[in-house]
Amino acid sequence: MDIDPVYLLQLTVNGIMLGLLYALIAVGLALIFGVLEIVNFAHGEFLMAGAFAMAFALPAMGLSYWPSLFAAIVVTAVGGLILYDLFLSRLQRGAFERSILITLAISIILLHAAQLAFSANPRMVDTQYGFDGFSVGAIRVTWTRVIGAGAAVAAFALLYALLNHTQFGRAMRAIAQNREAALMVGIKPRTVARNAVVLATALCGLAGAALAPVQLVTPAMGQALIFKAFALVIIGGLGNIPGAIAAALLLGLIESWIGGFFEIVWQEAAVFVLMIGVLCLRPEGLFKRGAMRVG
Repeated sequence: MDIDPVYLLQLTVNGIMLGLLYALIAVGLALIFGVLEIVNFAHGEFLMAGAFAMAFALPAMGLSYWPSLFAAIVVTAVGGLILYDLFLSRLQRGAFERSILITLAISIILLHAAQLAFSANPRMVDTQYGFDGFSVGAIRVTWTRVIGAGAAVAAFALLYALLNHTQFGRAMRAIAQNREAALMVGIKPRTVARNAVVLATALCGLAGAALAPVQLVTPAMGQALIFKAFALVIIGGLGNIPGAIAAALLLGLIESWIGGFFEIVWQEAAVFVLMIGVLCLRPEGLFKRGAMRVG
């Protein structure tokens, strides 16, 4: 089979942009696991909430992308605060089985509540950029994809600075790495855990808002992505943030290449085939498993 280099480059660019949005979701899960040592099956519904918040904010703000994006992030961050205070705060650190049951139940409730409120019909979301974009030779990219990818990169840079160079981030890393020592120096685990959940859901909301102009918005869109995100966290190494980002970029490229050259149904299976292969060869993941490693 002859491969057109320009076509392959187009698929690669699309895959990197998609992988960056996957990474926003996976990094949020890695943060929650690193600090609380629990899993959040309701994480996908915050992606959906960010997408719907973007869908409703855009018409209200004259299709202005940036204010709507900010509004979607705020909505999901507040939702994360409510999730923690009402439910996750009642779980002990490491309550793995209980966290699965509780967050899975919350996920199902939120999914059906959204279907009742907004119907299951897909929504198209338009912005001030429409389908405009730019071309480099034969490679064409829409502005909504470029801005979404750029927002993801900016979010990762901000997250790195936050975790490494602020008291807020150092407290979060301390709780993740040695809870007893952190308690001895006066760090409050409940406050740190709340901050981690709010930050994680804000990142997920950013991913949903960035995806809204790129793909159809439905109540079930988070369900389709959450299992991929869990697989990415496992592939990258539980609690390893750079690992989650690297795994997400790899998946974005693989899915784009598969969609370009093979039957599209194989895209959904790719991440799980990759996860099985990684676990068989390297059970701890591609990168070292640890308590919220950031570098």
